[in-house]
Amino acid sequence: MAGASSSLPLTRPSVEAAHKVIKEHIHCTPVVTSQTLNDLASKPQPPEVLLGTAFEGQRPACPRLHLLFKCENYQRIGAFKSRGAFHALSRLTKEQLTKGVVTHSSGNHAQALALAARTHGVRAYIVMPTISTPSKIAATKGYGAEVIFSGSTSQEREAMVEDVIKRTGALLIPPYDHPNIILGQGTMALELELQVKKLIEEDVSLSVHRAALGRAEGAPTANGASNTKSETSVERRAGQLDAVIAPLGGGGMLAGIATAFSGTGIKVFGAEPSFQGADDGRRGLTTNQRVTTVKTLTIADGLRTPVGEINWSVISDKSKVQGVFAVTEEQILSAMRLVLERMKVFVEPSAVVGLAVCLYNEEFRKMVEEEGGEEGWDVGVVLSGGNTTLEAISRMFATEDKTAERAEGKVGQKGERIAENVAG
Repeated sequence: MAGASSSLPLTRPSVEAAHKVIKEHIHCTPVVTSQTLNDLASKPQPPEVLLGTAFEGQRPACPRLHLLFKCENYQRIGAFKSRGAFHALSRLTKEQLTKGVVTHSSGNHAQALALAARTHGVRAYIVMPTISTPSKIAATKGYGAEVIFSGSTSQEREAMVEDVIKRTGALLIPPYDHPNIILGQGTMALELELQVKKLIEEDVSLSVHRAALGRAEGAPTANGASNTKSETSVERRAGQLDAVIAPLGGGGMLAGIATAFSGTGIKVFGAEPSFQGADDGRRGLTTNQRVTTVKTLTIADGLRTPVGEINWSVISDKSKVQGVFAVTEEQILSAMRLVLERMKVFVEPSAVVGLAVCLYNEEFRKMVEEEGGEEGWDVGVVLSGGNTTLEAISRMFATEDKTAERAEGKVGQKGERIAENVAG
């Protein structure tokens, strides 16, 4: 793909420009709410849950949270990846497009690029590990892509991509670590911002700041004085999110959201699994150094990859991303069950790590309690995708043996058990 230097700068105006280019090809996915989950998130965790943690013996946090879910599981191909793929192809010249595009992915990026390529009338070559989920292979082929199989290691996949490039002249479209991908993914933040504002204007009870909104509309205060909407801080809180939290894998989505919200006053946070070192973003921020290798079999399989180099430059900027928090496999499953059973929304495990942080990460919850005070926070929660199957979900919840949940992606071409970075 064309180098980063030839792309638009990572700024909010660039995200706005990206949205204009791709909006005819993507869905403006809905924003939904759940009073049940608001209530659960706003109650303290049982003290016994904190045993063995840094918070053992402390009073459990009791933040006030109103959650507004951006449902990217309803996006084309079932995940947010369509945004970046369509934007990346829109920035290529006609000459570049005639050569076709190539990538390596076992997941959502494979399907997204295949769809975008078909829409633009160009060939797509998708290198997929032989151990990829059959449903994802079928979906990628269904969008018209030529699927080339490879081994599961990064070296095998990249070698196959190089072979395709030499043979066809196709241009590589990376899954996350490129400005055009980042800007495309950031378009969901623009939609979320406008959708939340409209929802709260129509129903003020959706915001924790509803009392302030009432005063901003001119309602009398306790001393009888009448406020006006010119009160900037009240106006911002009443119609605008306090924070957004999104899953963090390779980082294209989180970097895009952070770019879109930079300078708006909306705080941005990332969420990761902690299993087998999948929380490379959180660990990297602790040591001020990007973690370059991740080998994990977390059930959040879309997040089994290290943060990309370009994405890291955004995510490690404390003025753009205020923190990254991690959750356990059990917490991810618990959050997933709530979304499936209470919200009736079909999601994959990777999609719910942000909700899991809001419900179960005591560090995050204490921060919200301290900074949000009695009013609390309105938090946008990105549900990033829903590309899983009933069979996979059944296995996750049917056994206490967590190894059964991670069968996908464990067997190499020679039958060996492996854990390897998997590009989304």
